[in-house]
Amino acid sequence: MNADILKRIVRAIADGSQGDLERLAHTVVESERQVGHTKLAEQLDAILKRTRTAKNAQTPANENGRSLKDLPTSRRHGESLVTLVPRESLEHHMVLPKEIDARFSRIEKEFAARERLGAYGLRPRKTVLVYGPPGCGKSLGAKRLAWNVGLPLLKVRFDALISSYFGESASNLRSVFEMAKERPCVLLLDECDFIARSRNNSKDIGEASRIVNSLLTLMEEYDAPGLLVATTNIEDSLDTALFRRFDDVFQVPPPGAAEIENLLKMTLSAVKVTENLDWESIVHSLSGASAAMVVKAARDGAKAAVLAGQKVVTLDHLKIAVAELRRTEPEGKLG
Repeated sequence: MNADILKRIVRAIADGSQGDLERLAHTVVESERQVGHTKLAEQLDAILKRTRTAKNAQTPANENGRSLKDLPTSRRHGESLVTLVPRESLEHHMVLPKEIDARFSRIEKEFAARERLGAYGLRPRKTVLVYGPPGCGKSLGAKRLAWNVGLPLLKVRFDALISSYFGESASNLRSVFEMAKERPCVLLLDECDFIARSRNNSKDIGEASRIVNSLLTLMEEYDAPGLLVATTNIEDSLDTALFRRFDDVFQVPPPGAAEIENLLKMTLSAVKVTENLDWESIVHSLSGASAAMVVKAARDGAKAAVLAGQKVVTLDHLKIAVAELRRTEPEGKLG
C-alpha cells in the first residue's frame, strides 16, 4: 500500500468520513489485485460486500430523506467534498450586538417569507459573507441560520476540493454548487479566503486564479433553494469582485462589555454562582477577548469549582481561569 493511500485513509478516519473509507477500501482491493495478490484481494472484496449488504438493510436517511452517498466527491480521489454537520451539533444560541443580531434575523425572516416575496418579484437574501476576527461567532452564525431555517448544514472541505491538477479544483467546486441546487441546505464556505484570495495579490496565475474565477461565476449564477454562507478572518485579502456577488456582507465584531457579561451568565447558567458576584470586574478582565475565549473562561472556571468539590463558582475561579488563558493564548487573543 503506497503512502498516498495511507495518508488518505488516516485523513478519512480523522474526519469520520465513512464514505471516503469505503471508497479507499475499494482502492486498496484494486491495488492488491494489480500487484498479483489475487487471493487477498478476493478476501477483502468479500468483506466489503458483506458489510455493504448489511448496511443497505439499515442505512438511515438524512434530514432530506436522501442517503449521504449523494454528497459530491472529488474527481480524482473520490473523497467527500462536503461534511454534513449533524443537527444536534448546531449550536445556535448567540450573544450579539442588537444590530448584528438583526442582520441574521433578517436573513431568517426573508427565507421564511421567500414565497411571499416572490409573489411581488422580490428575491430573499440567499448569499451572505460574514467577516471578523477569529472566535467571534462567524461559523456559529452559519449554524444558527441552519437551525432557524430548518436546513441541513453542509461544510465545504477545502482539503479535498483543492487539487494541483489543471482545472480539477474548479470542477470540484462546481460539483458542490450543483449539489446545492438539487439539495436545499445551508452551504458553508468556512474561511473562504482559502479559495477567494485576490487575483492581484496571488503569485500563482494558474490554478489559484482559475478557482477564483470559477467561484465568481458560480456566485453570479447562484440560484439554489437554500442559503450560502461564507466566512473569513481577513476580508482585506479577498478578491474585490467577490463582495458584489453576495446579497449581504457584515462583520461579527468582538463582544463588548454587555455581550461579555451575557456570555458569561449564559455559559454558567447550569451551575450555581456566588451571590453578588462582581461581574464588572471579570468583564473588565476579559475586555478585548473573543466570544470563544469568554465562553472558555467561564467553562474553565466552572470545571475548576466542580473538580475542587465546591458547589458554587466564585469570582476567584473565574479570575484564575482568565489569568490562565492570558498566559497560554497567543498575544493579542485576549486584548
